[in-house]
Amino acid sequence: MKGIVLAGGSGSRLHPVTRSVSKQLLPIYDKPMVFYPLSVLMLAGVRDVLLISTPEDLPLFRRLLGDGSDIGLTMSYAAQPEPKGLAQAFTIGADHIGHDSVCMVLGDNVFHGHGLSALLQREVAALEGCSLFGYTVRDPQRYGVVTTDESGRITGIEEKPARPRSNMAVTGLYMYDNDVVRYAAEVQPSWRDELEITDVNNRYVAEGRARLVELGRGMAWLDTGTHDSLLEAATFVQVLEHRQGEQIACLEEIAYRQGWIDRAQLAVLAEAYGRSSYGDALRRLAGGT
Repeated sequence: MKGIVLAGGSGSRLHPVTRSVSKQLLPIYDKPMVFYPLSVLMLAGVRDVLLISTPEDLPLFRRLLGDGSDIGLTMSYAAQPEPKGLAQAFTIGADHIGHDSVCMVLGDNVFHGHGLSALLQREVAALEGCSLFGYTVRDPQRYGVVTTDESGRITGIEEKPARPRSNMAVTGLYMYDNDVVRYAAEVQPSWRDELEITDVNNRYVAEGRARLVELGRGMAWLDTGTHDSLLEAATFVQVLEHRQGEQIACLEEIAYRQGWIDRAQLAVLAEAYGRSSYGDALRRLAGGT
């Protein structure tokens, strides 16, 4: 399976903060926002990742993440000159995906919870059609909303409905078989002149090949596209890291625990972060404490 992190857009809801930098490079507590979605792909076992962003911001992402080889990844980059909808990621990333399946995660989404890695890897192994990850919210009118029948089968998805028929929102995490490349290419622009991901998802629904994976209690999903939600996410990470003494979305730790790098490599990477709390956490892990 290939991976895509979609980190484009203007971040207008975060202006003026994002007038000069991509929102996915803003910090969520102690690390850049983009670490969080990238960590999700790594927890799923995905190692070949395409990051899509604006032409102006791509050099900054390259500077931050490089080619990924130091943490066992293959990182590549592609430009999205202007935001034309989430489904555009699959036309931009068609060559990257090739004949493989693909997992896409939005660059401003945070996922965390016990057993997340096992759940993701299980979905990768069992993928048939598409897997959509749902989360119960209080304000479903802000999201794509899933409806299901008595057996739990998806019957439809509505984008930001005025009168939602459920409280189950589609999160910014999607897994698809290779048909998504063709489906995305066939999507017609919406009234917003965008290629809507909901249209792609509903194609799978119509074919009976869409699976809903509910992220239940014990799982957290945070969309960090506003000032308030960005602050809430930072507080969430701060509280958990302080109380548990563990890092969230630590790319080097995930690579080490996945067996992609060894303890010696981890120790070298730790030194690159100096005396930061992030570097200290990696040094403790490399030292076996």
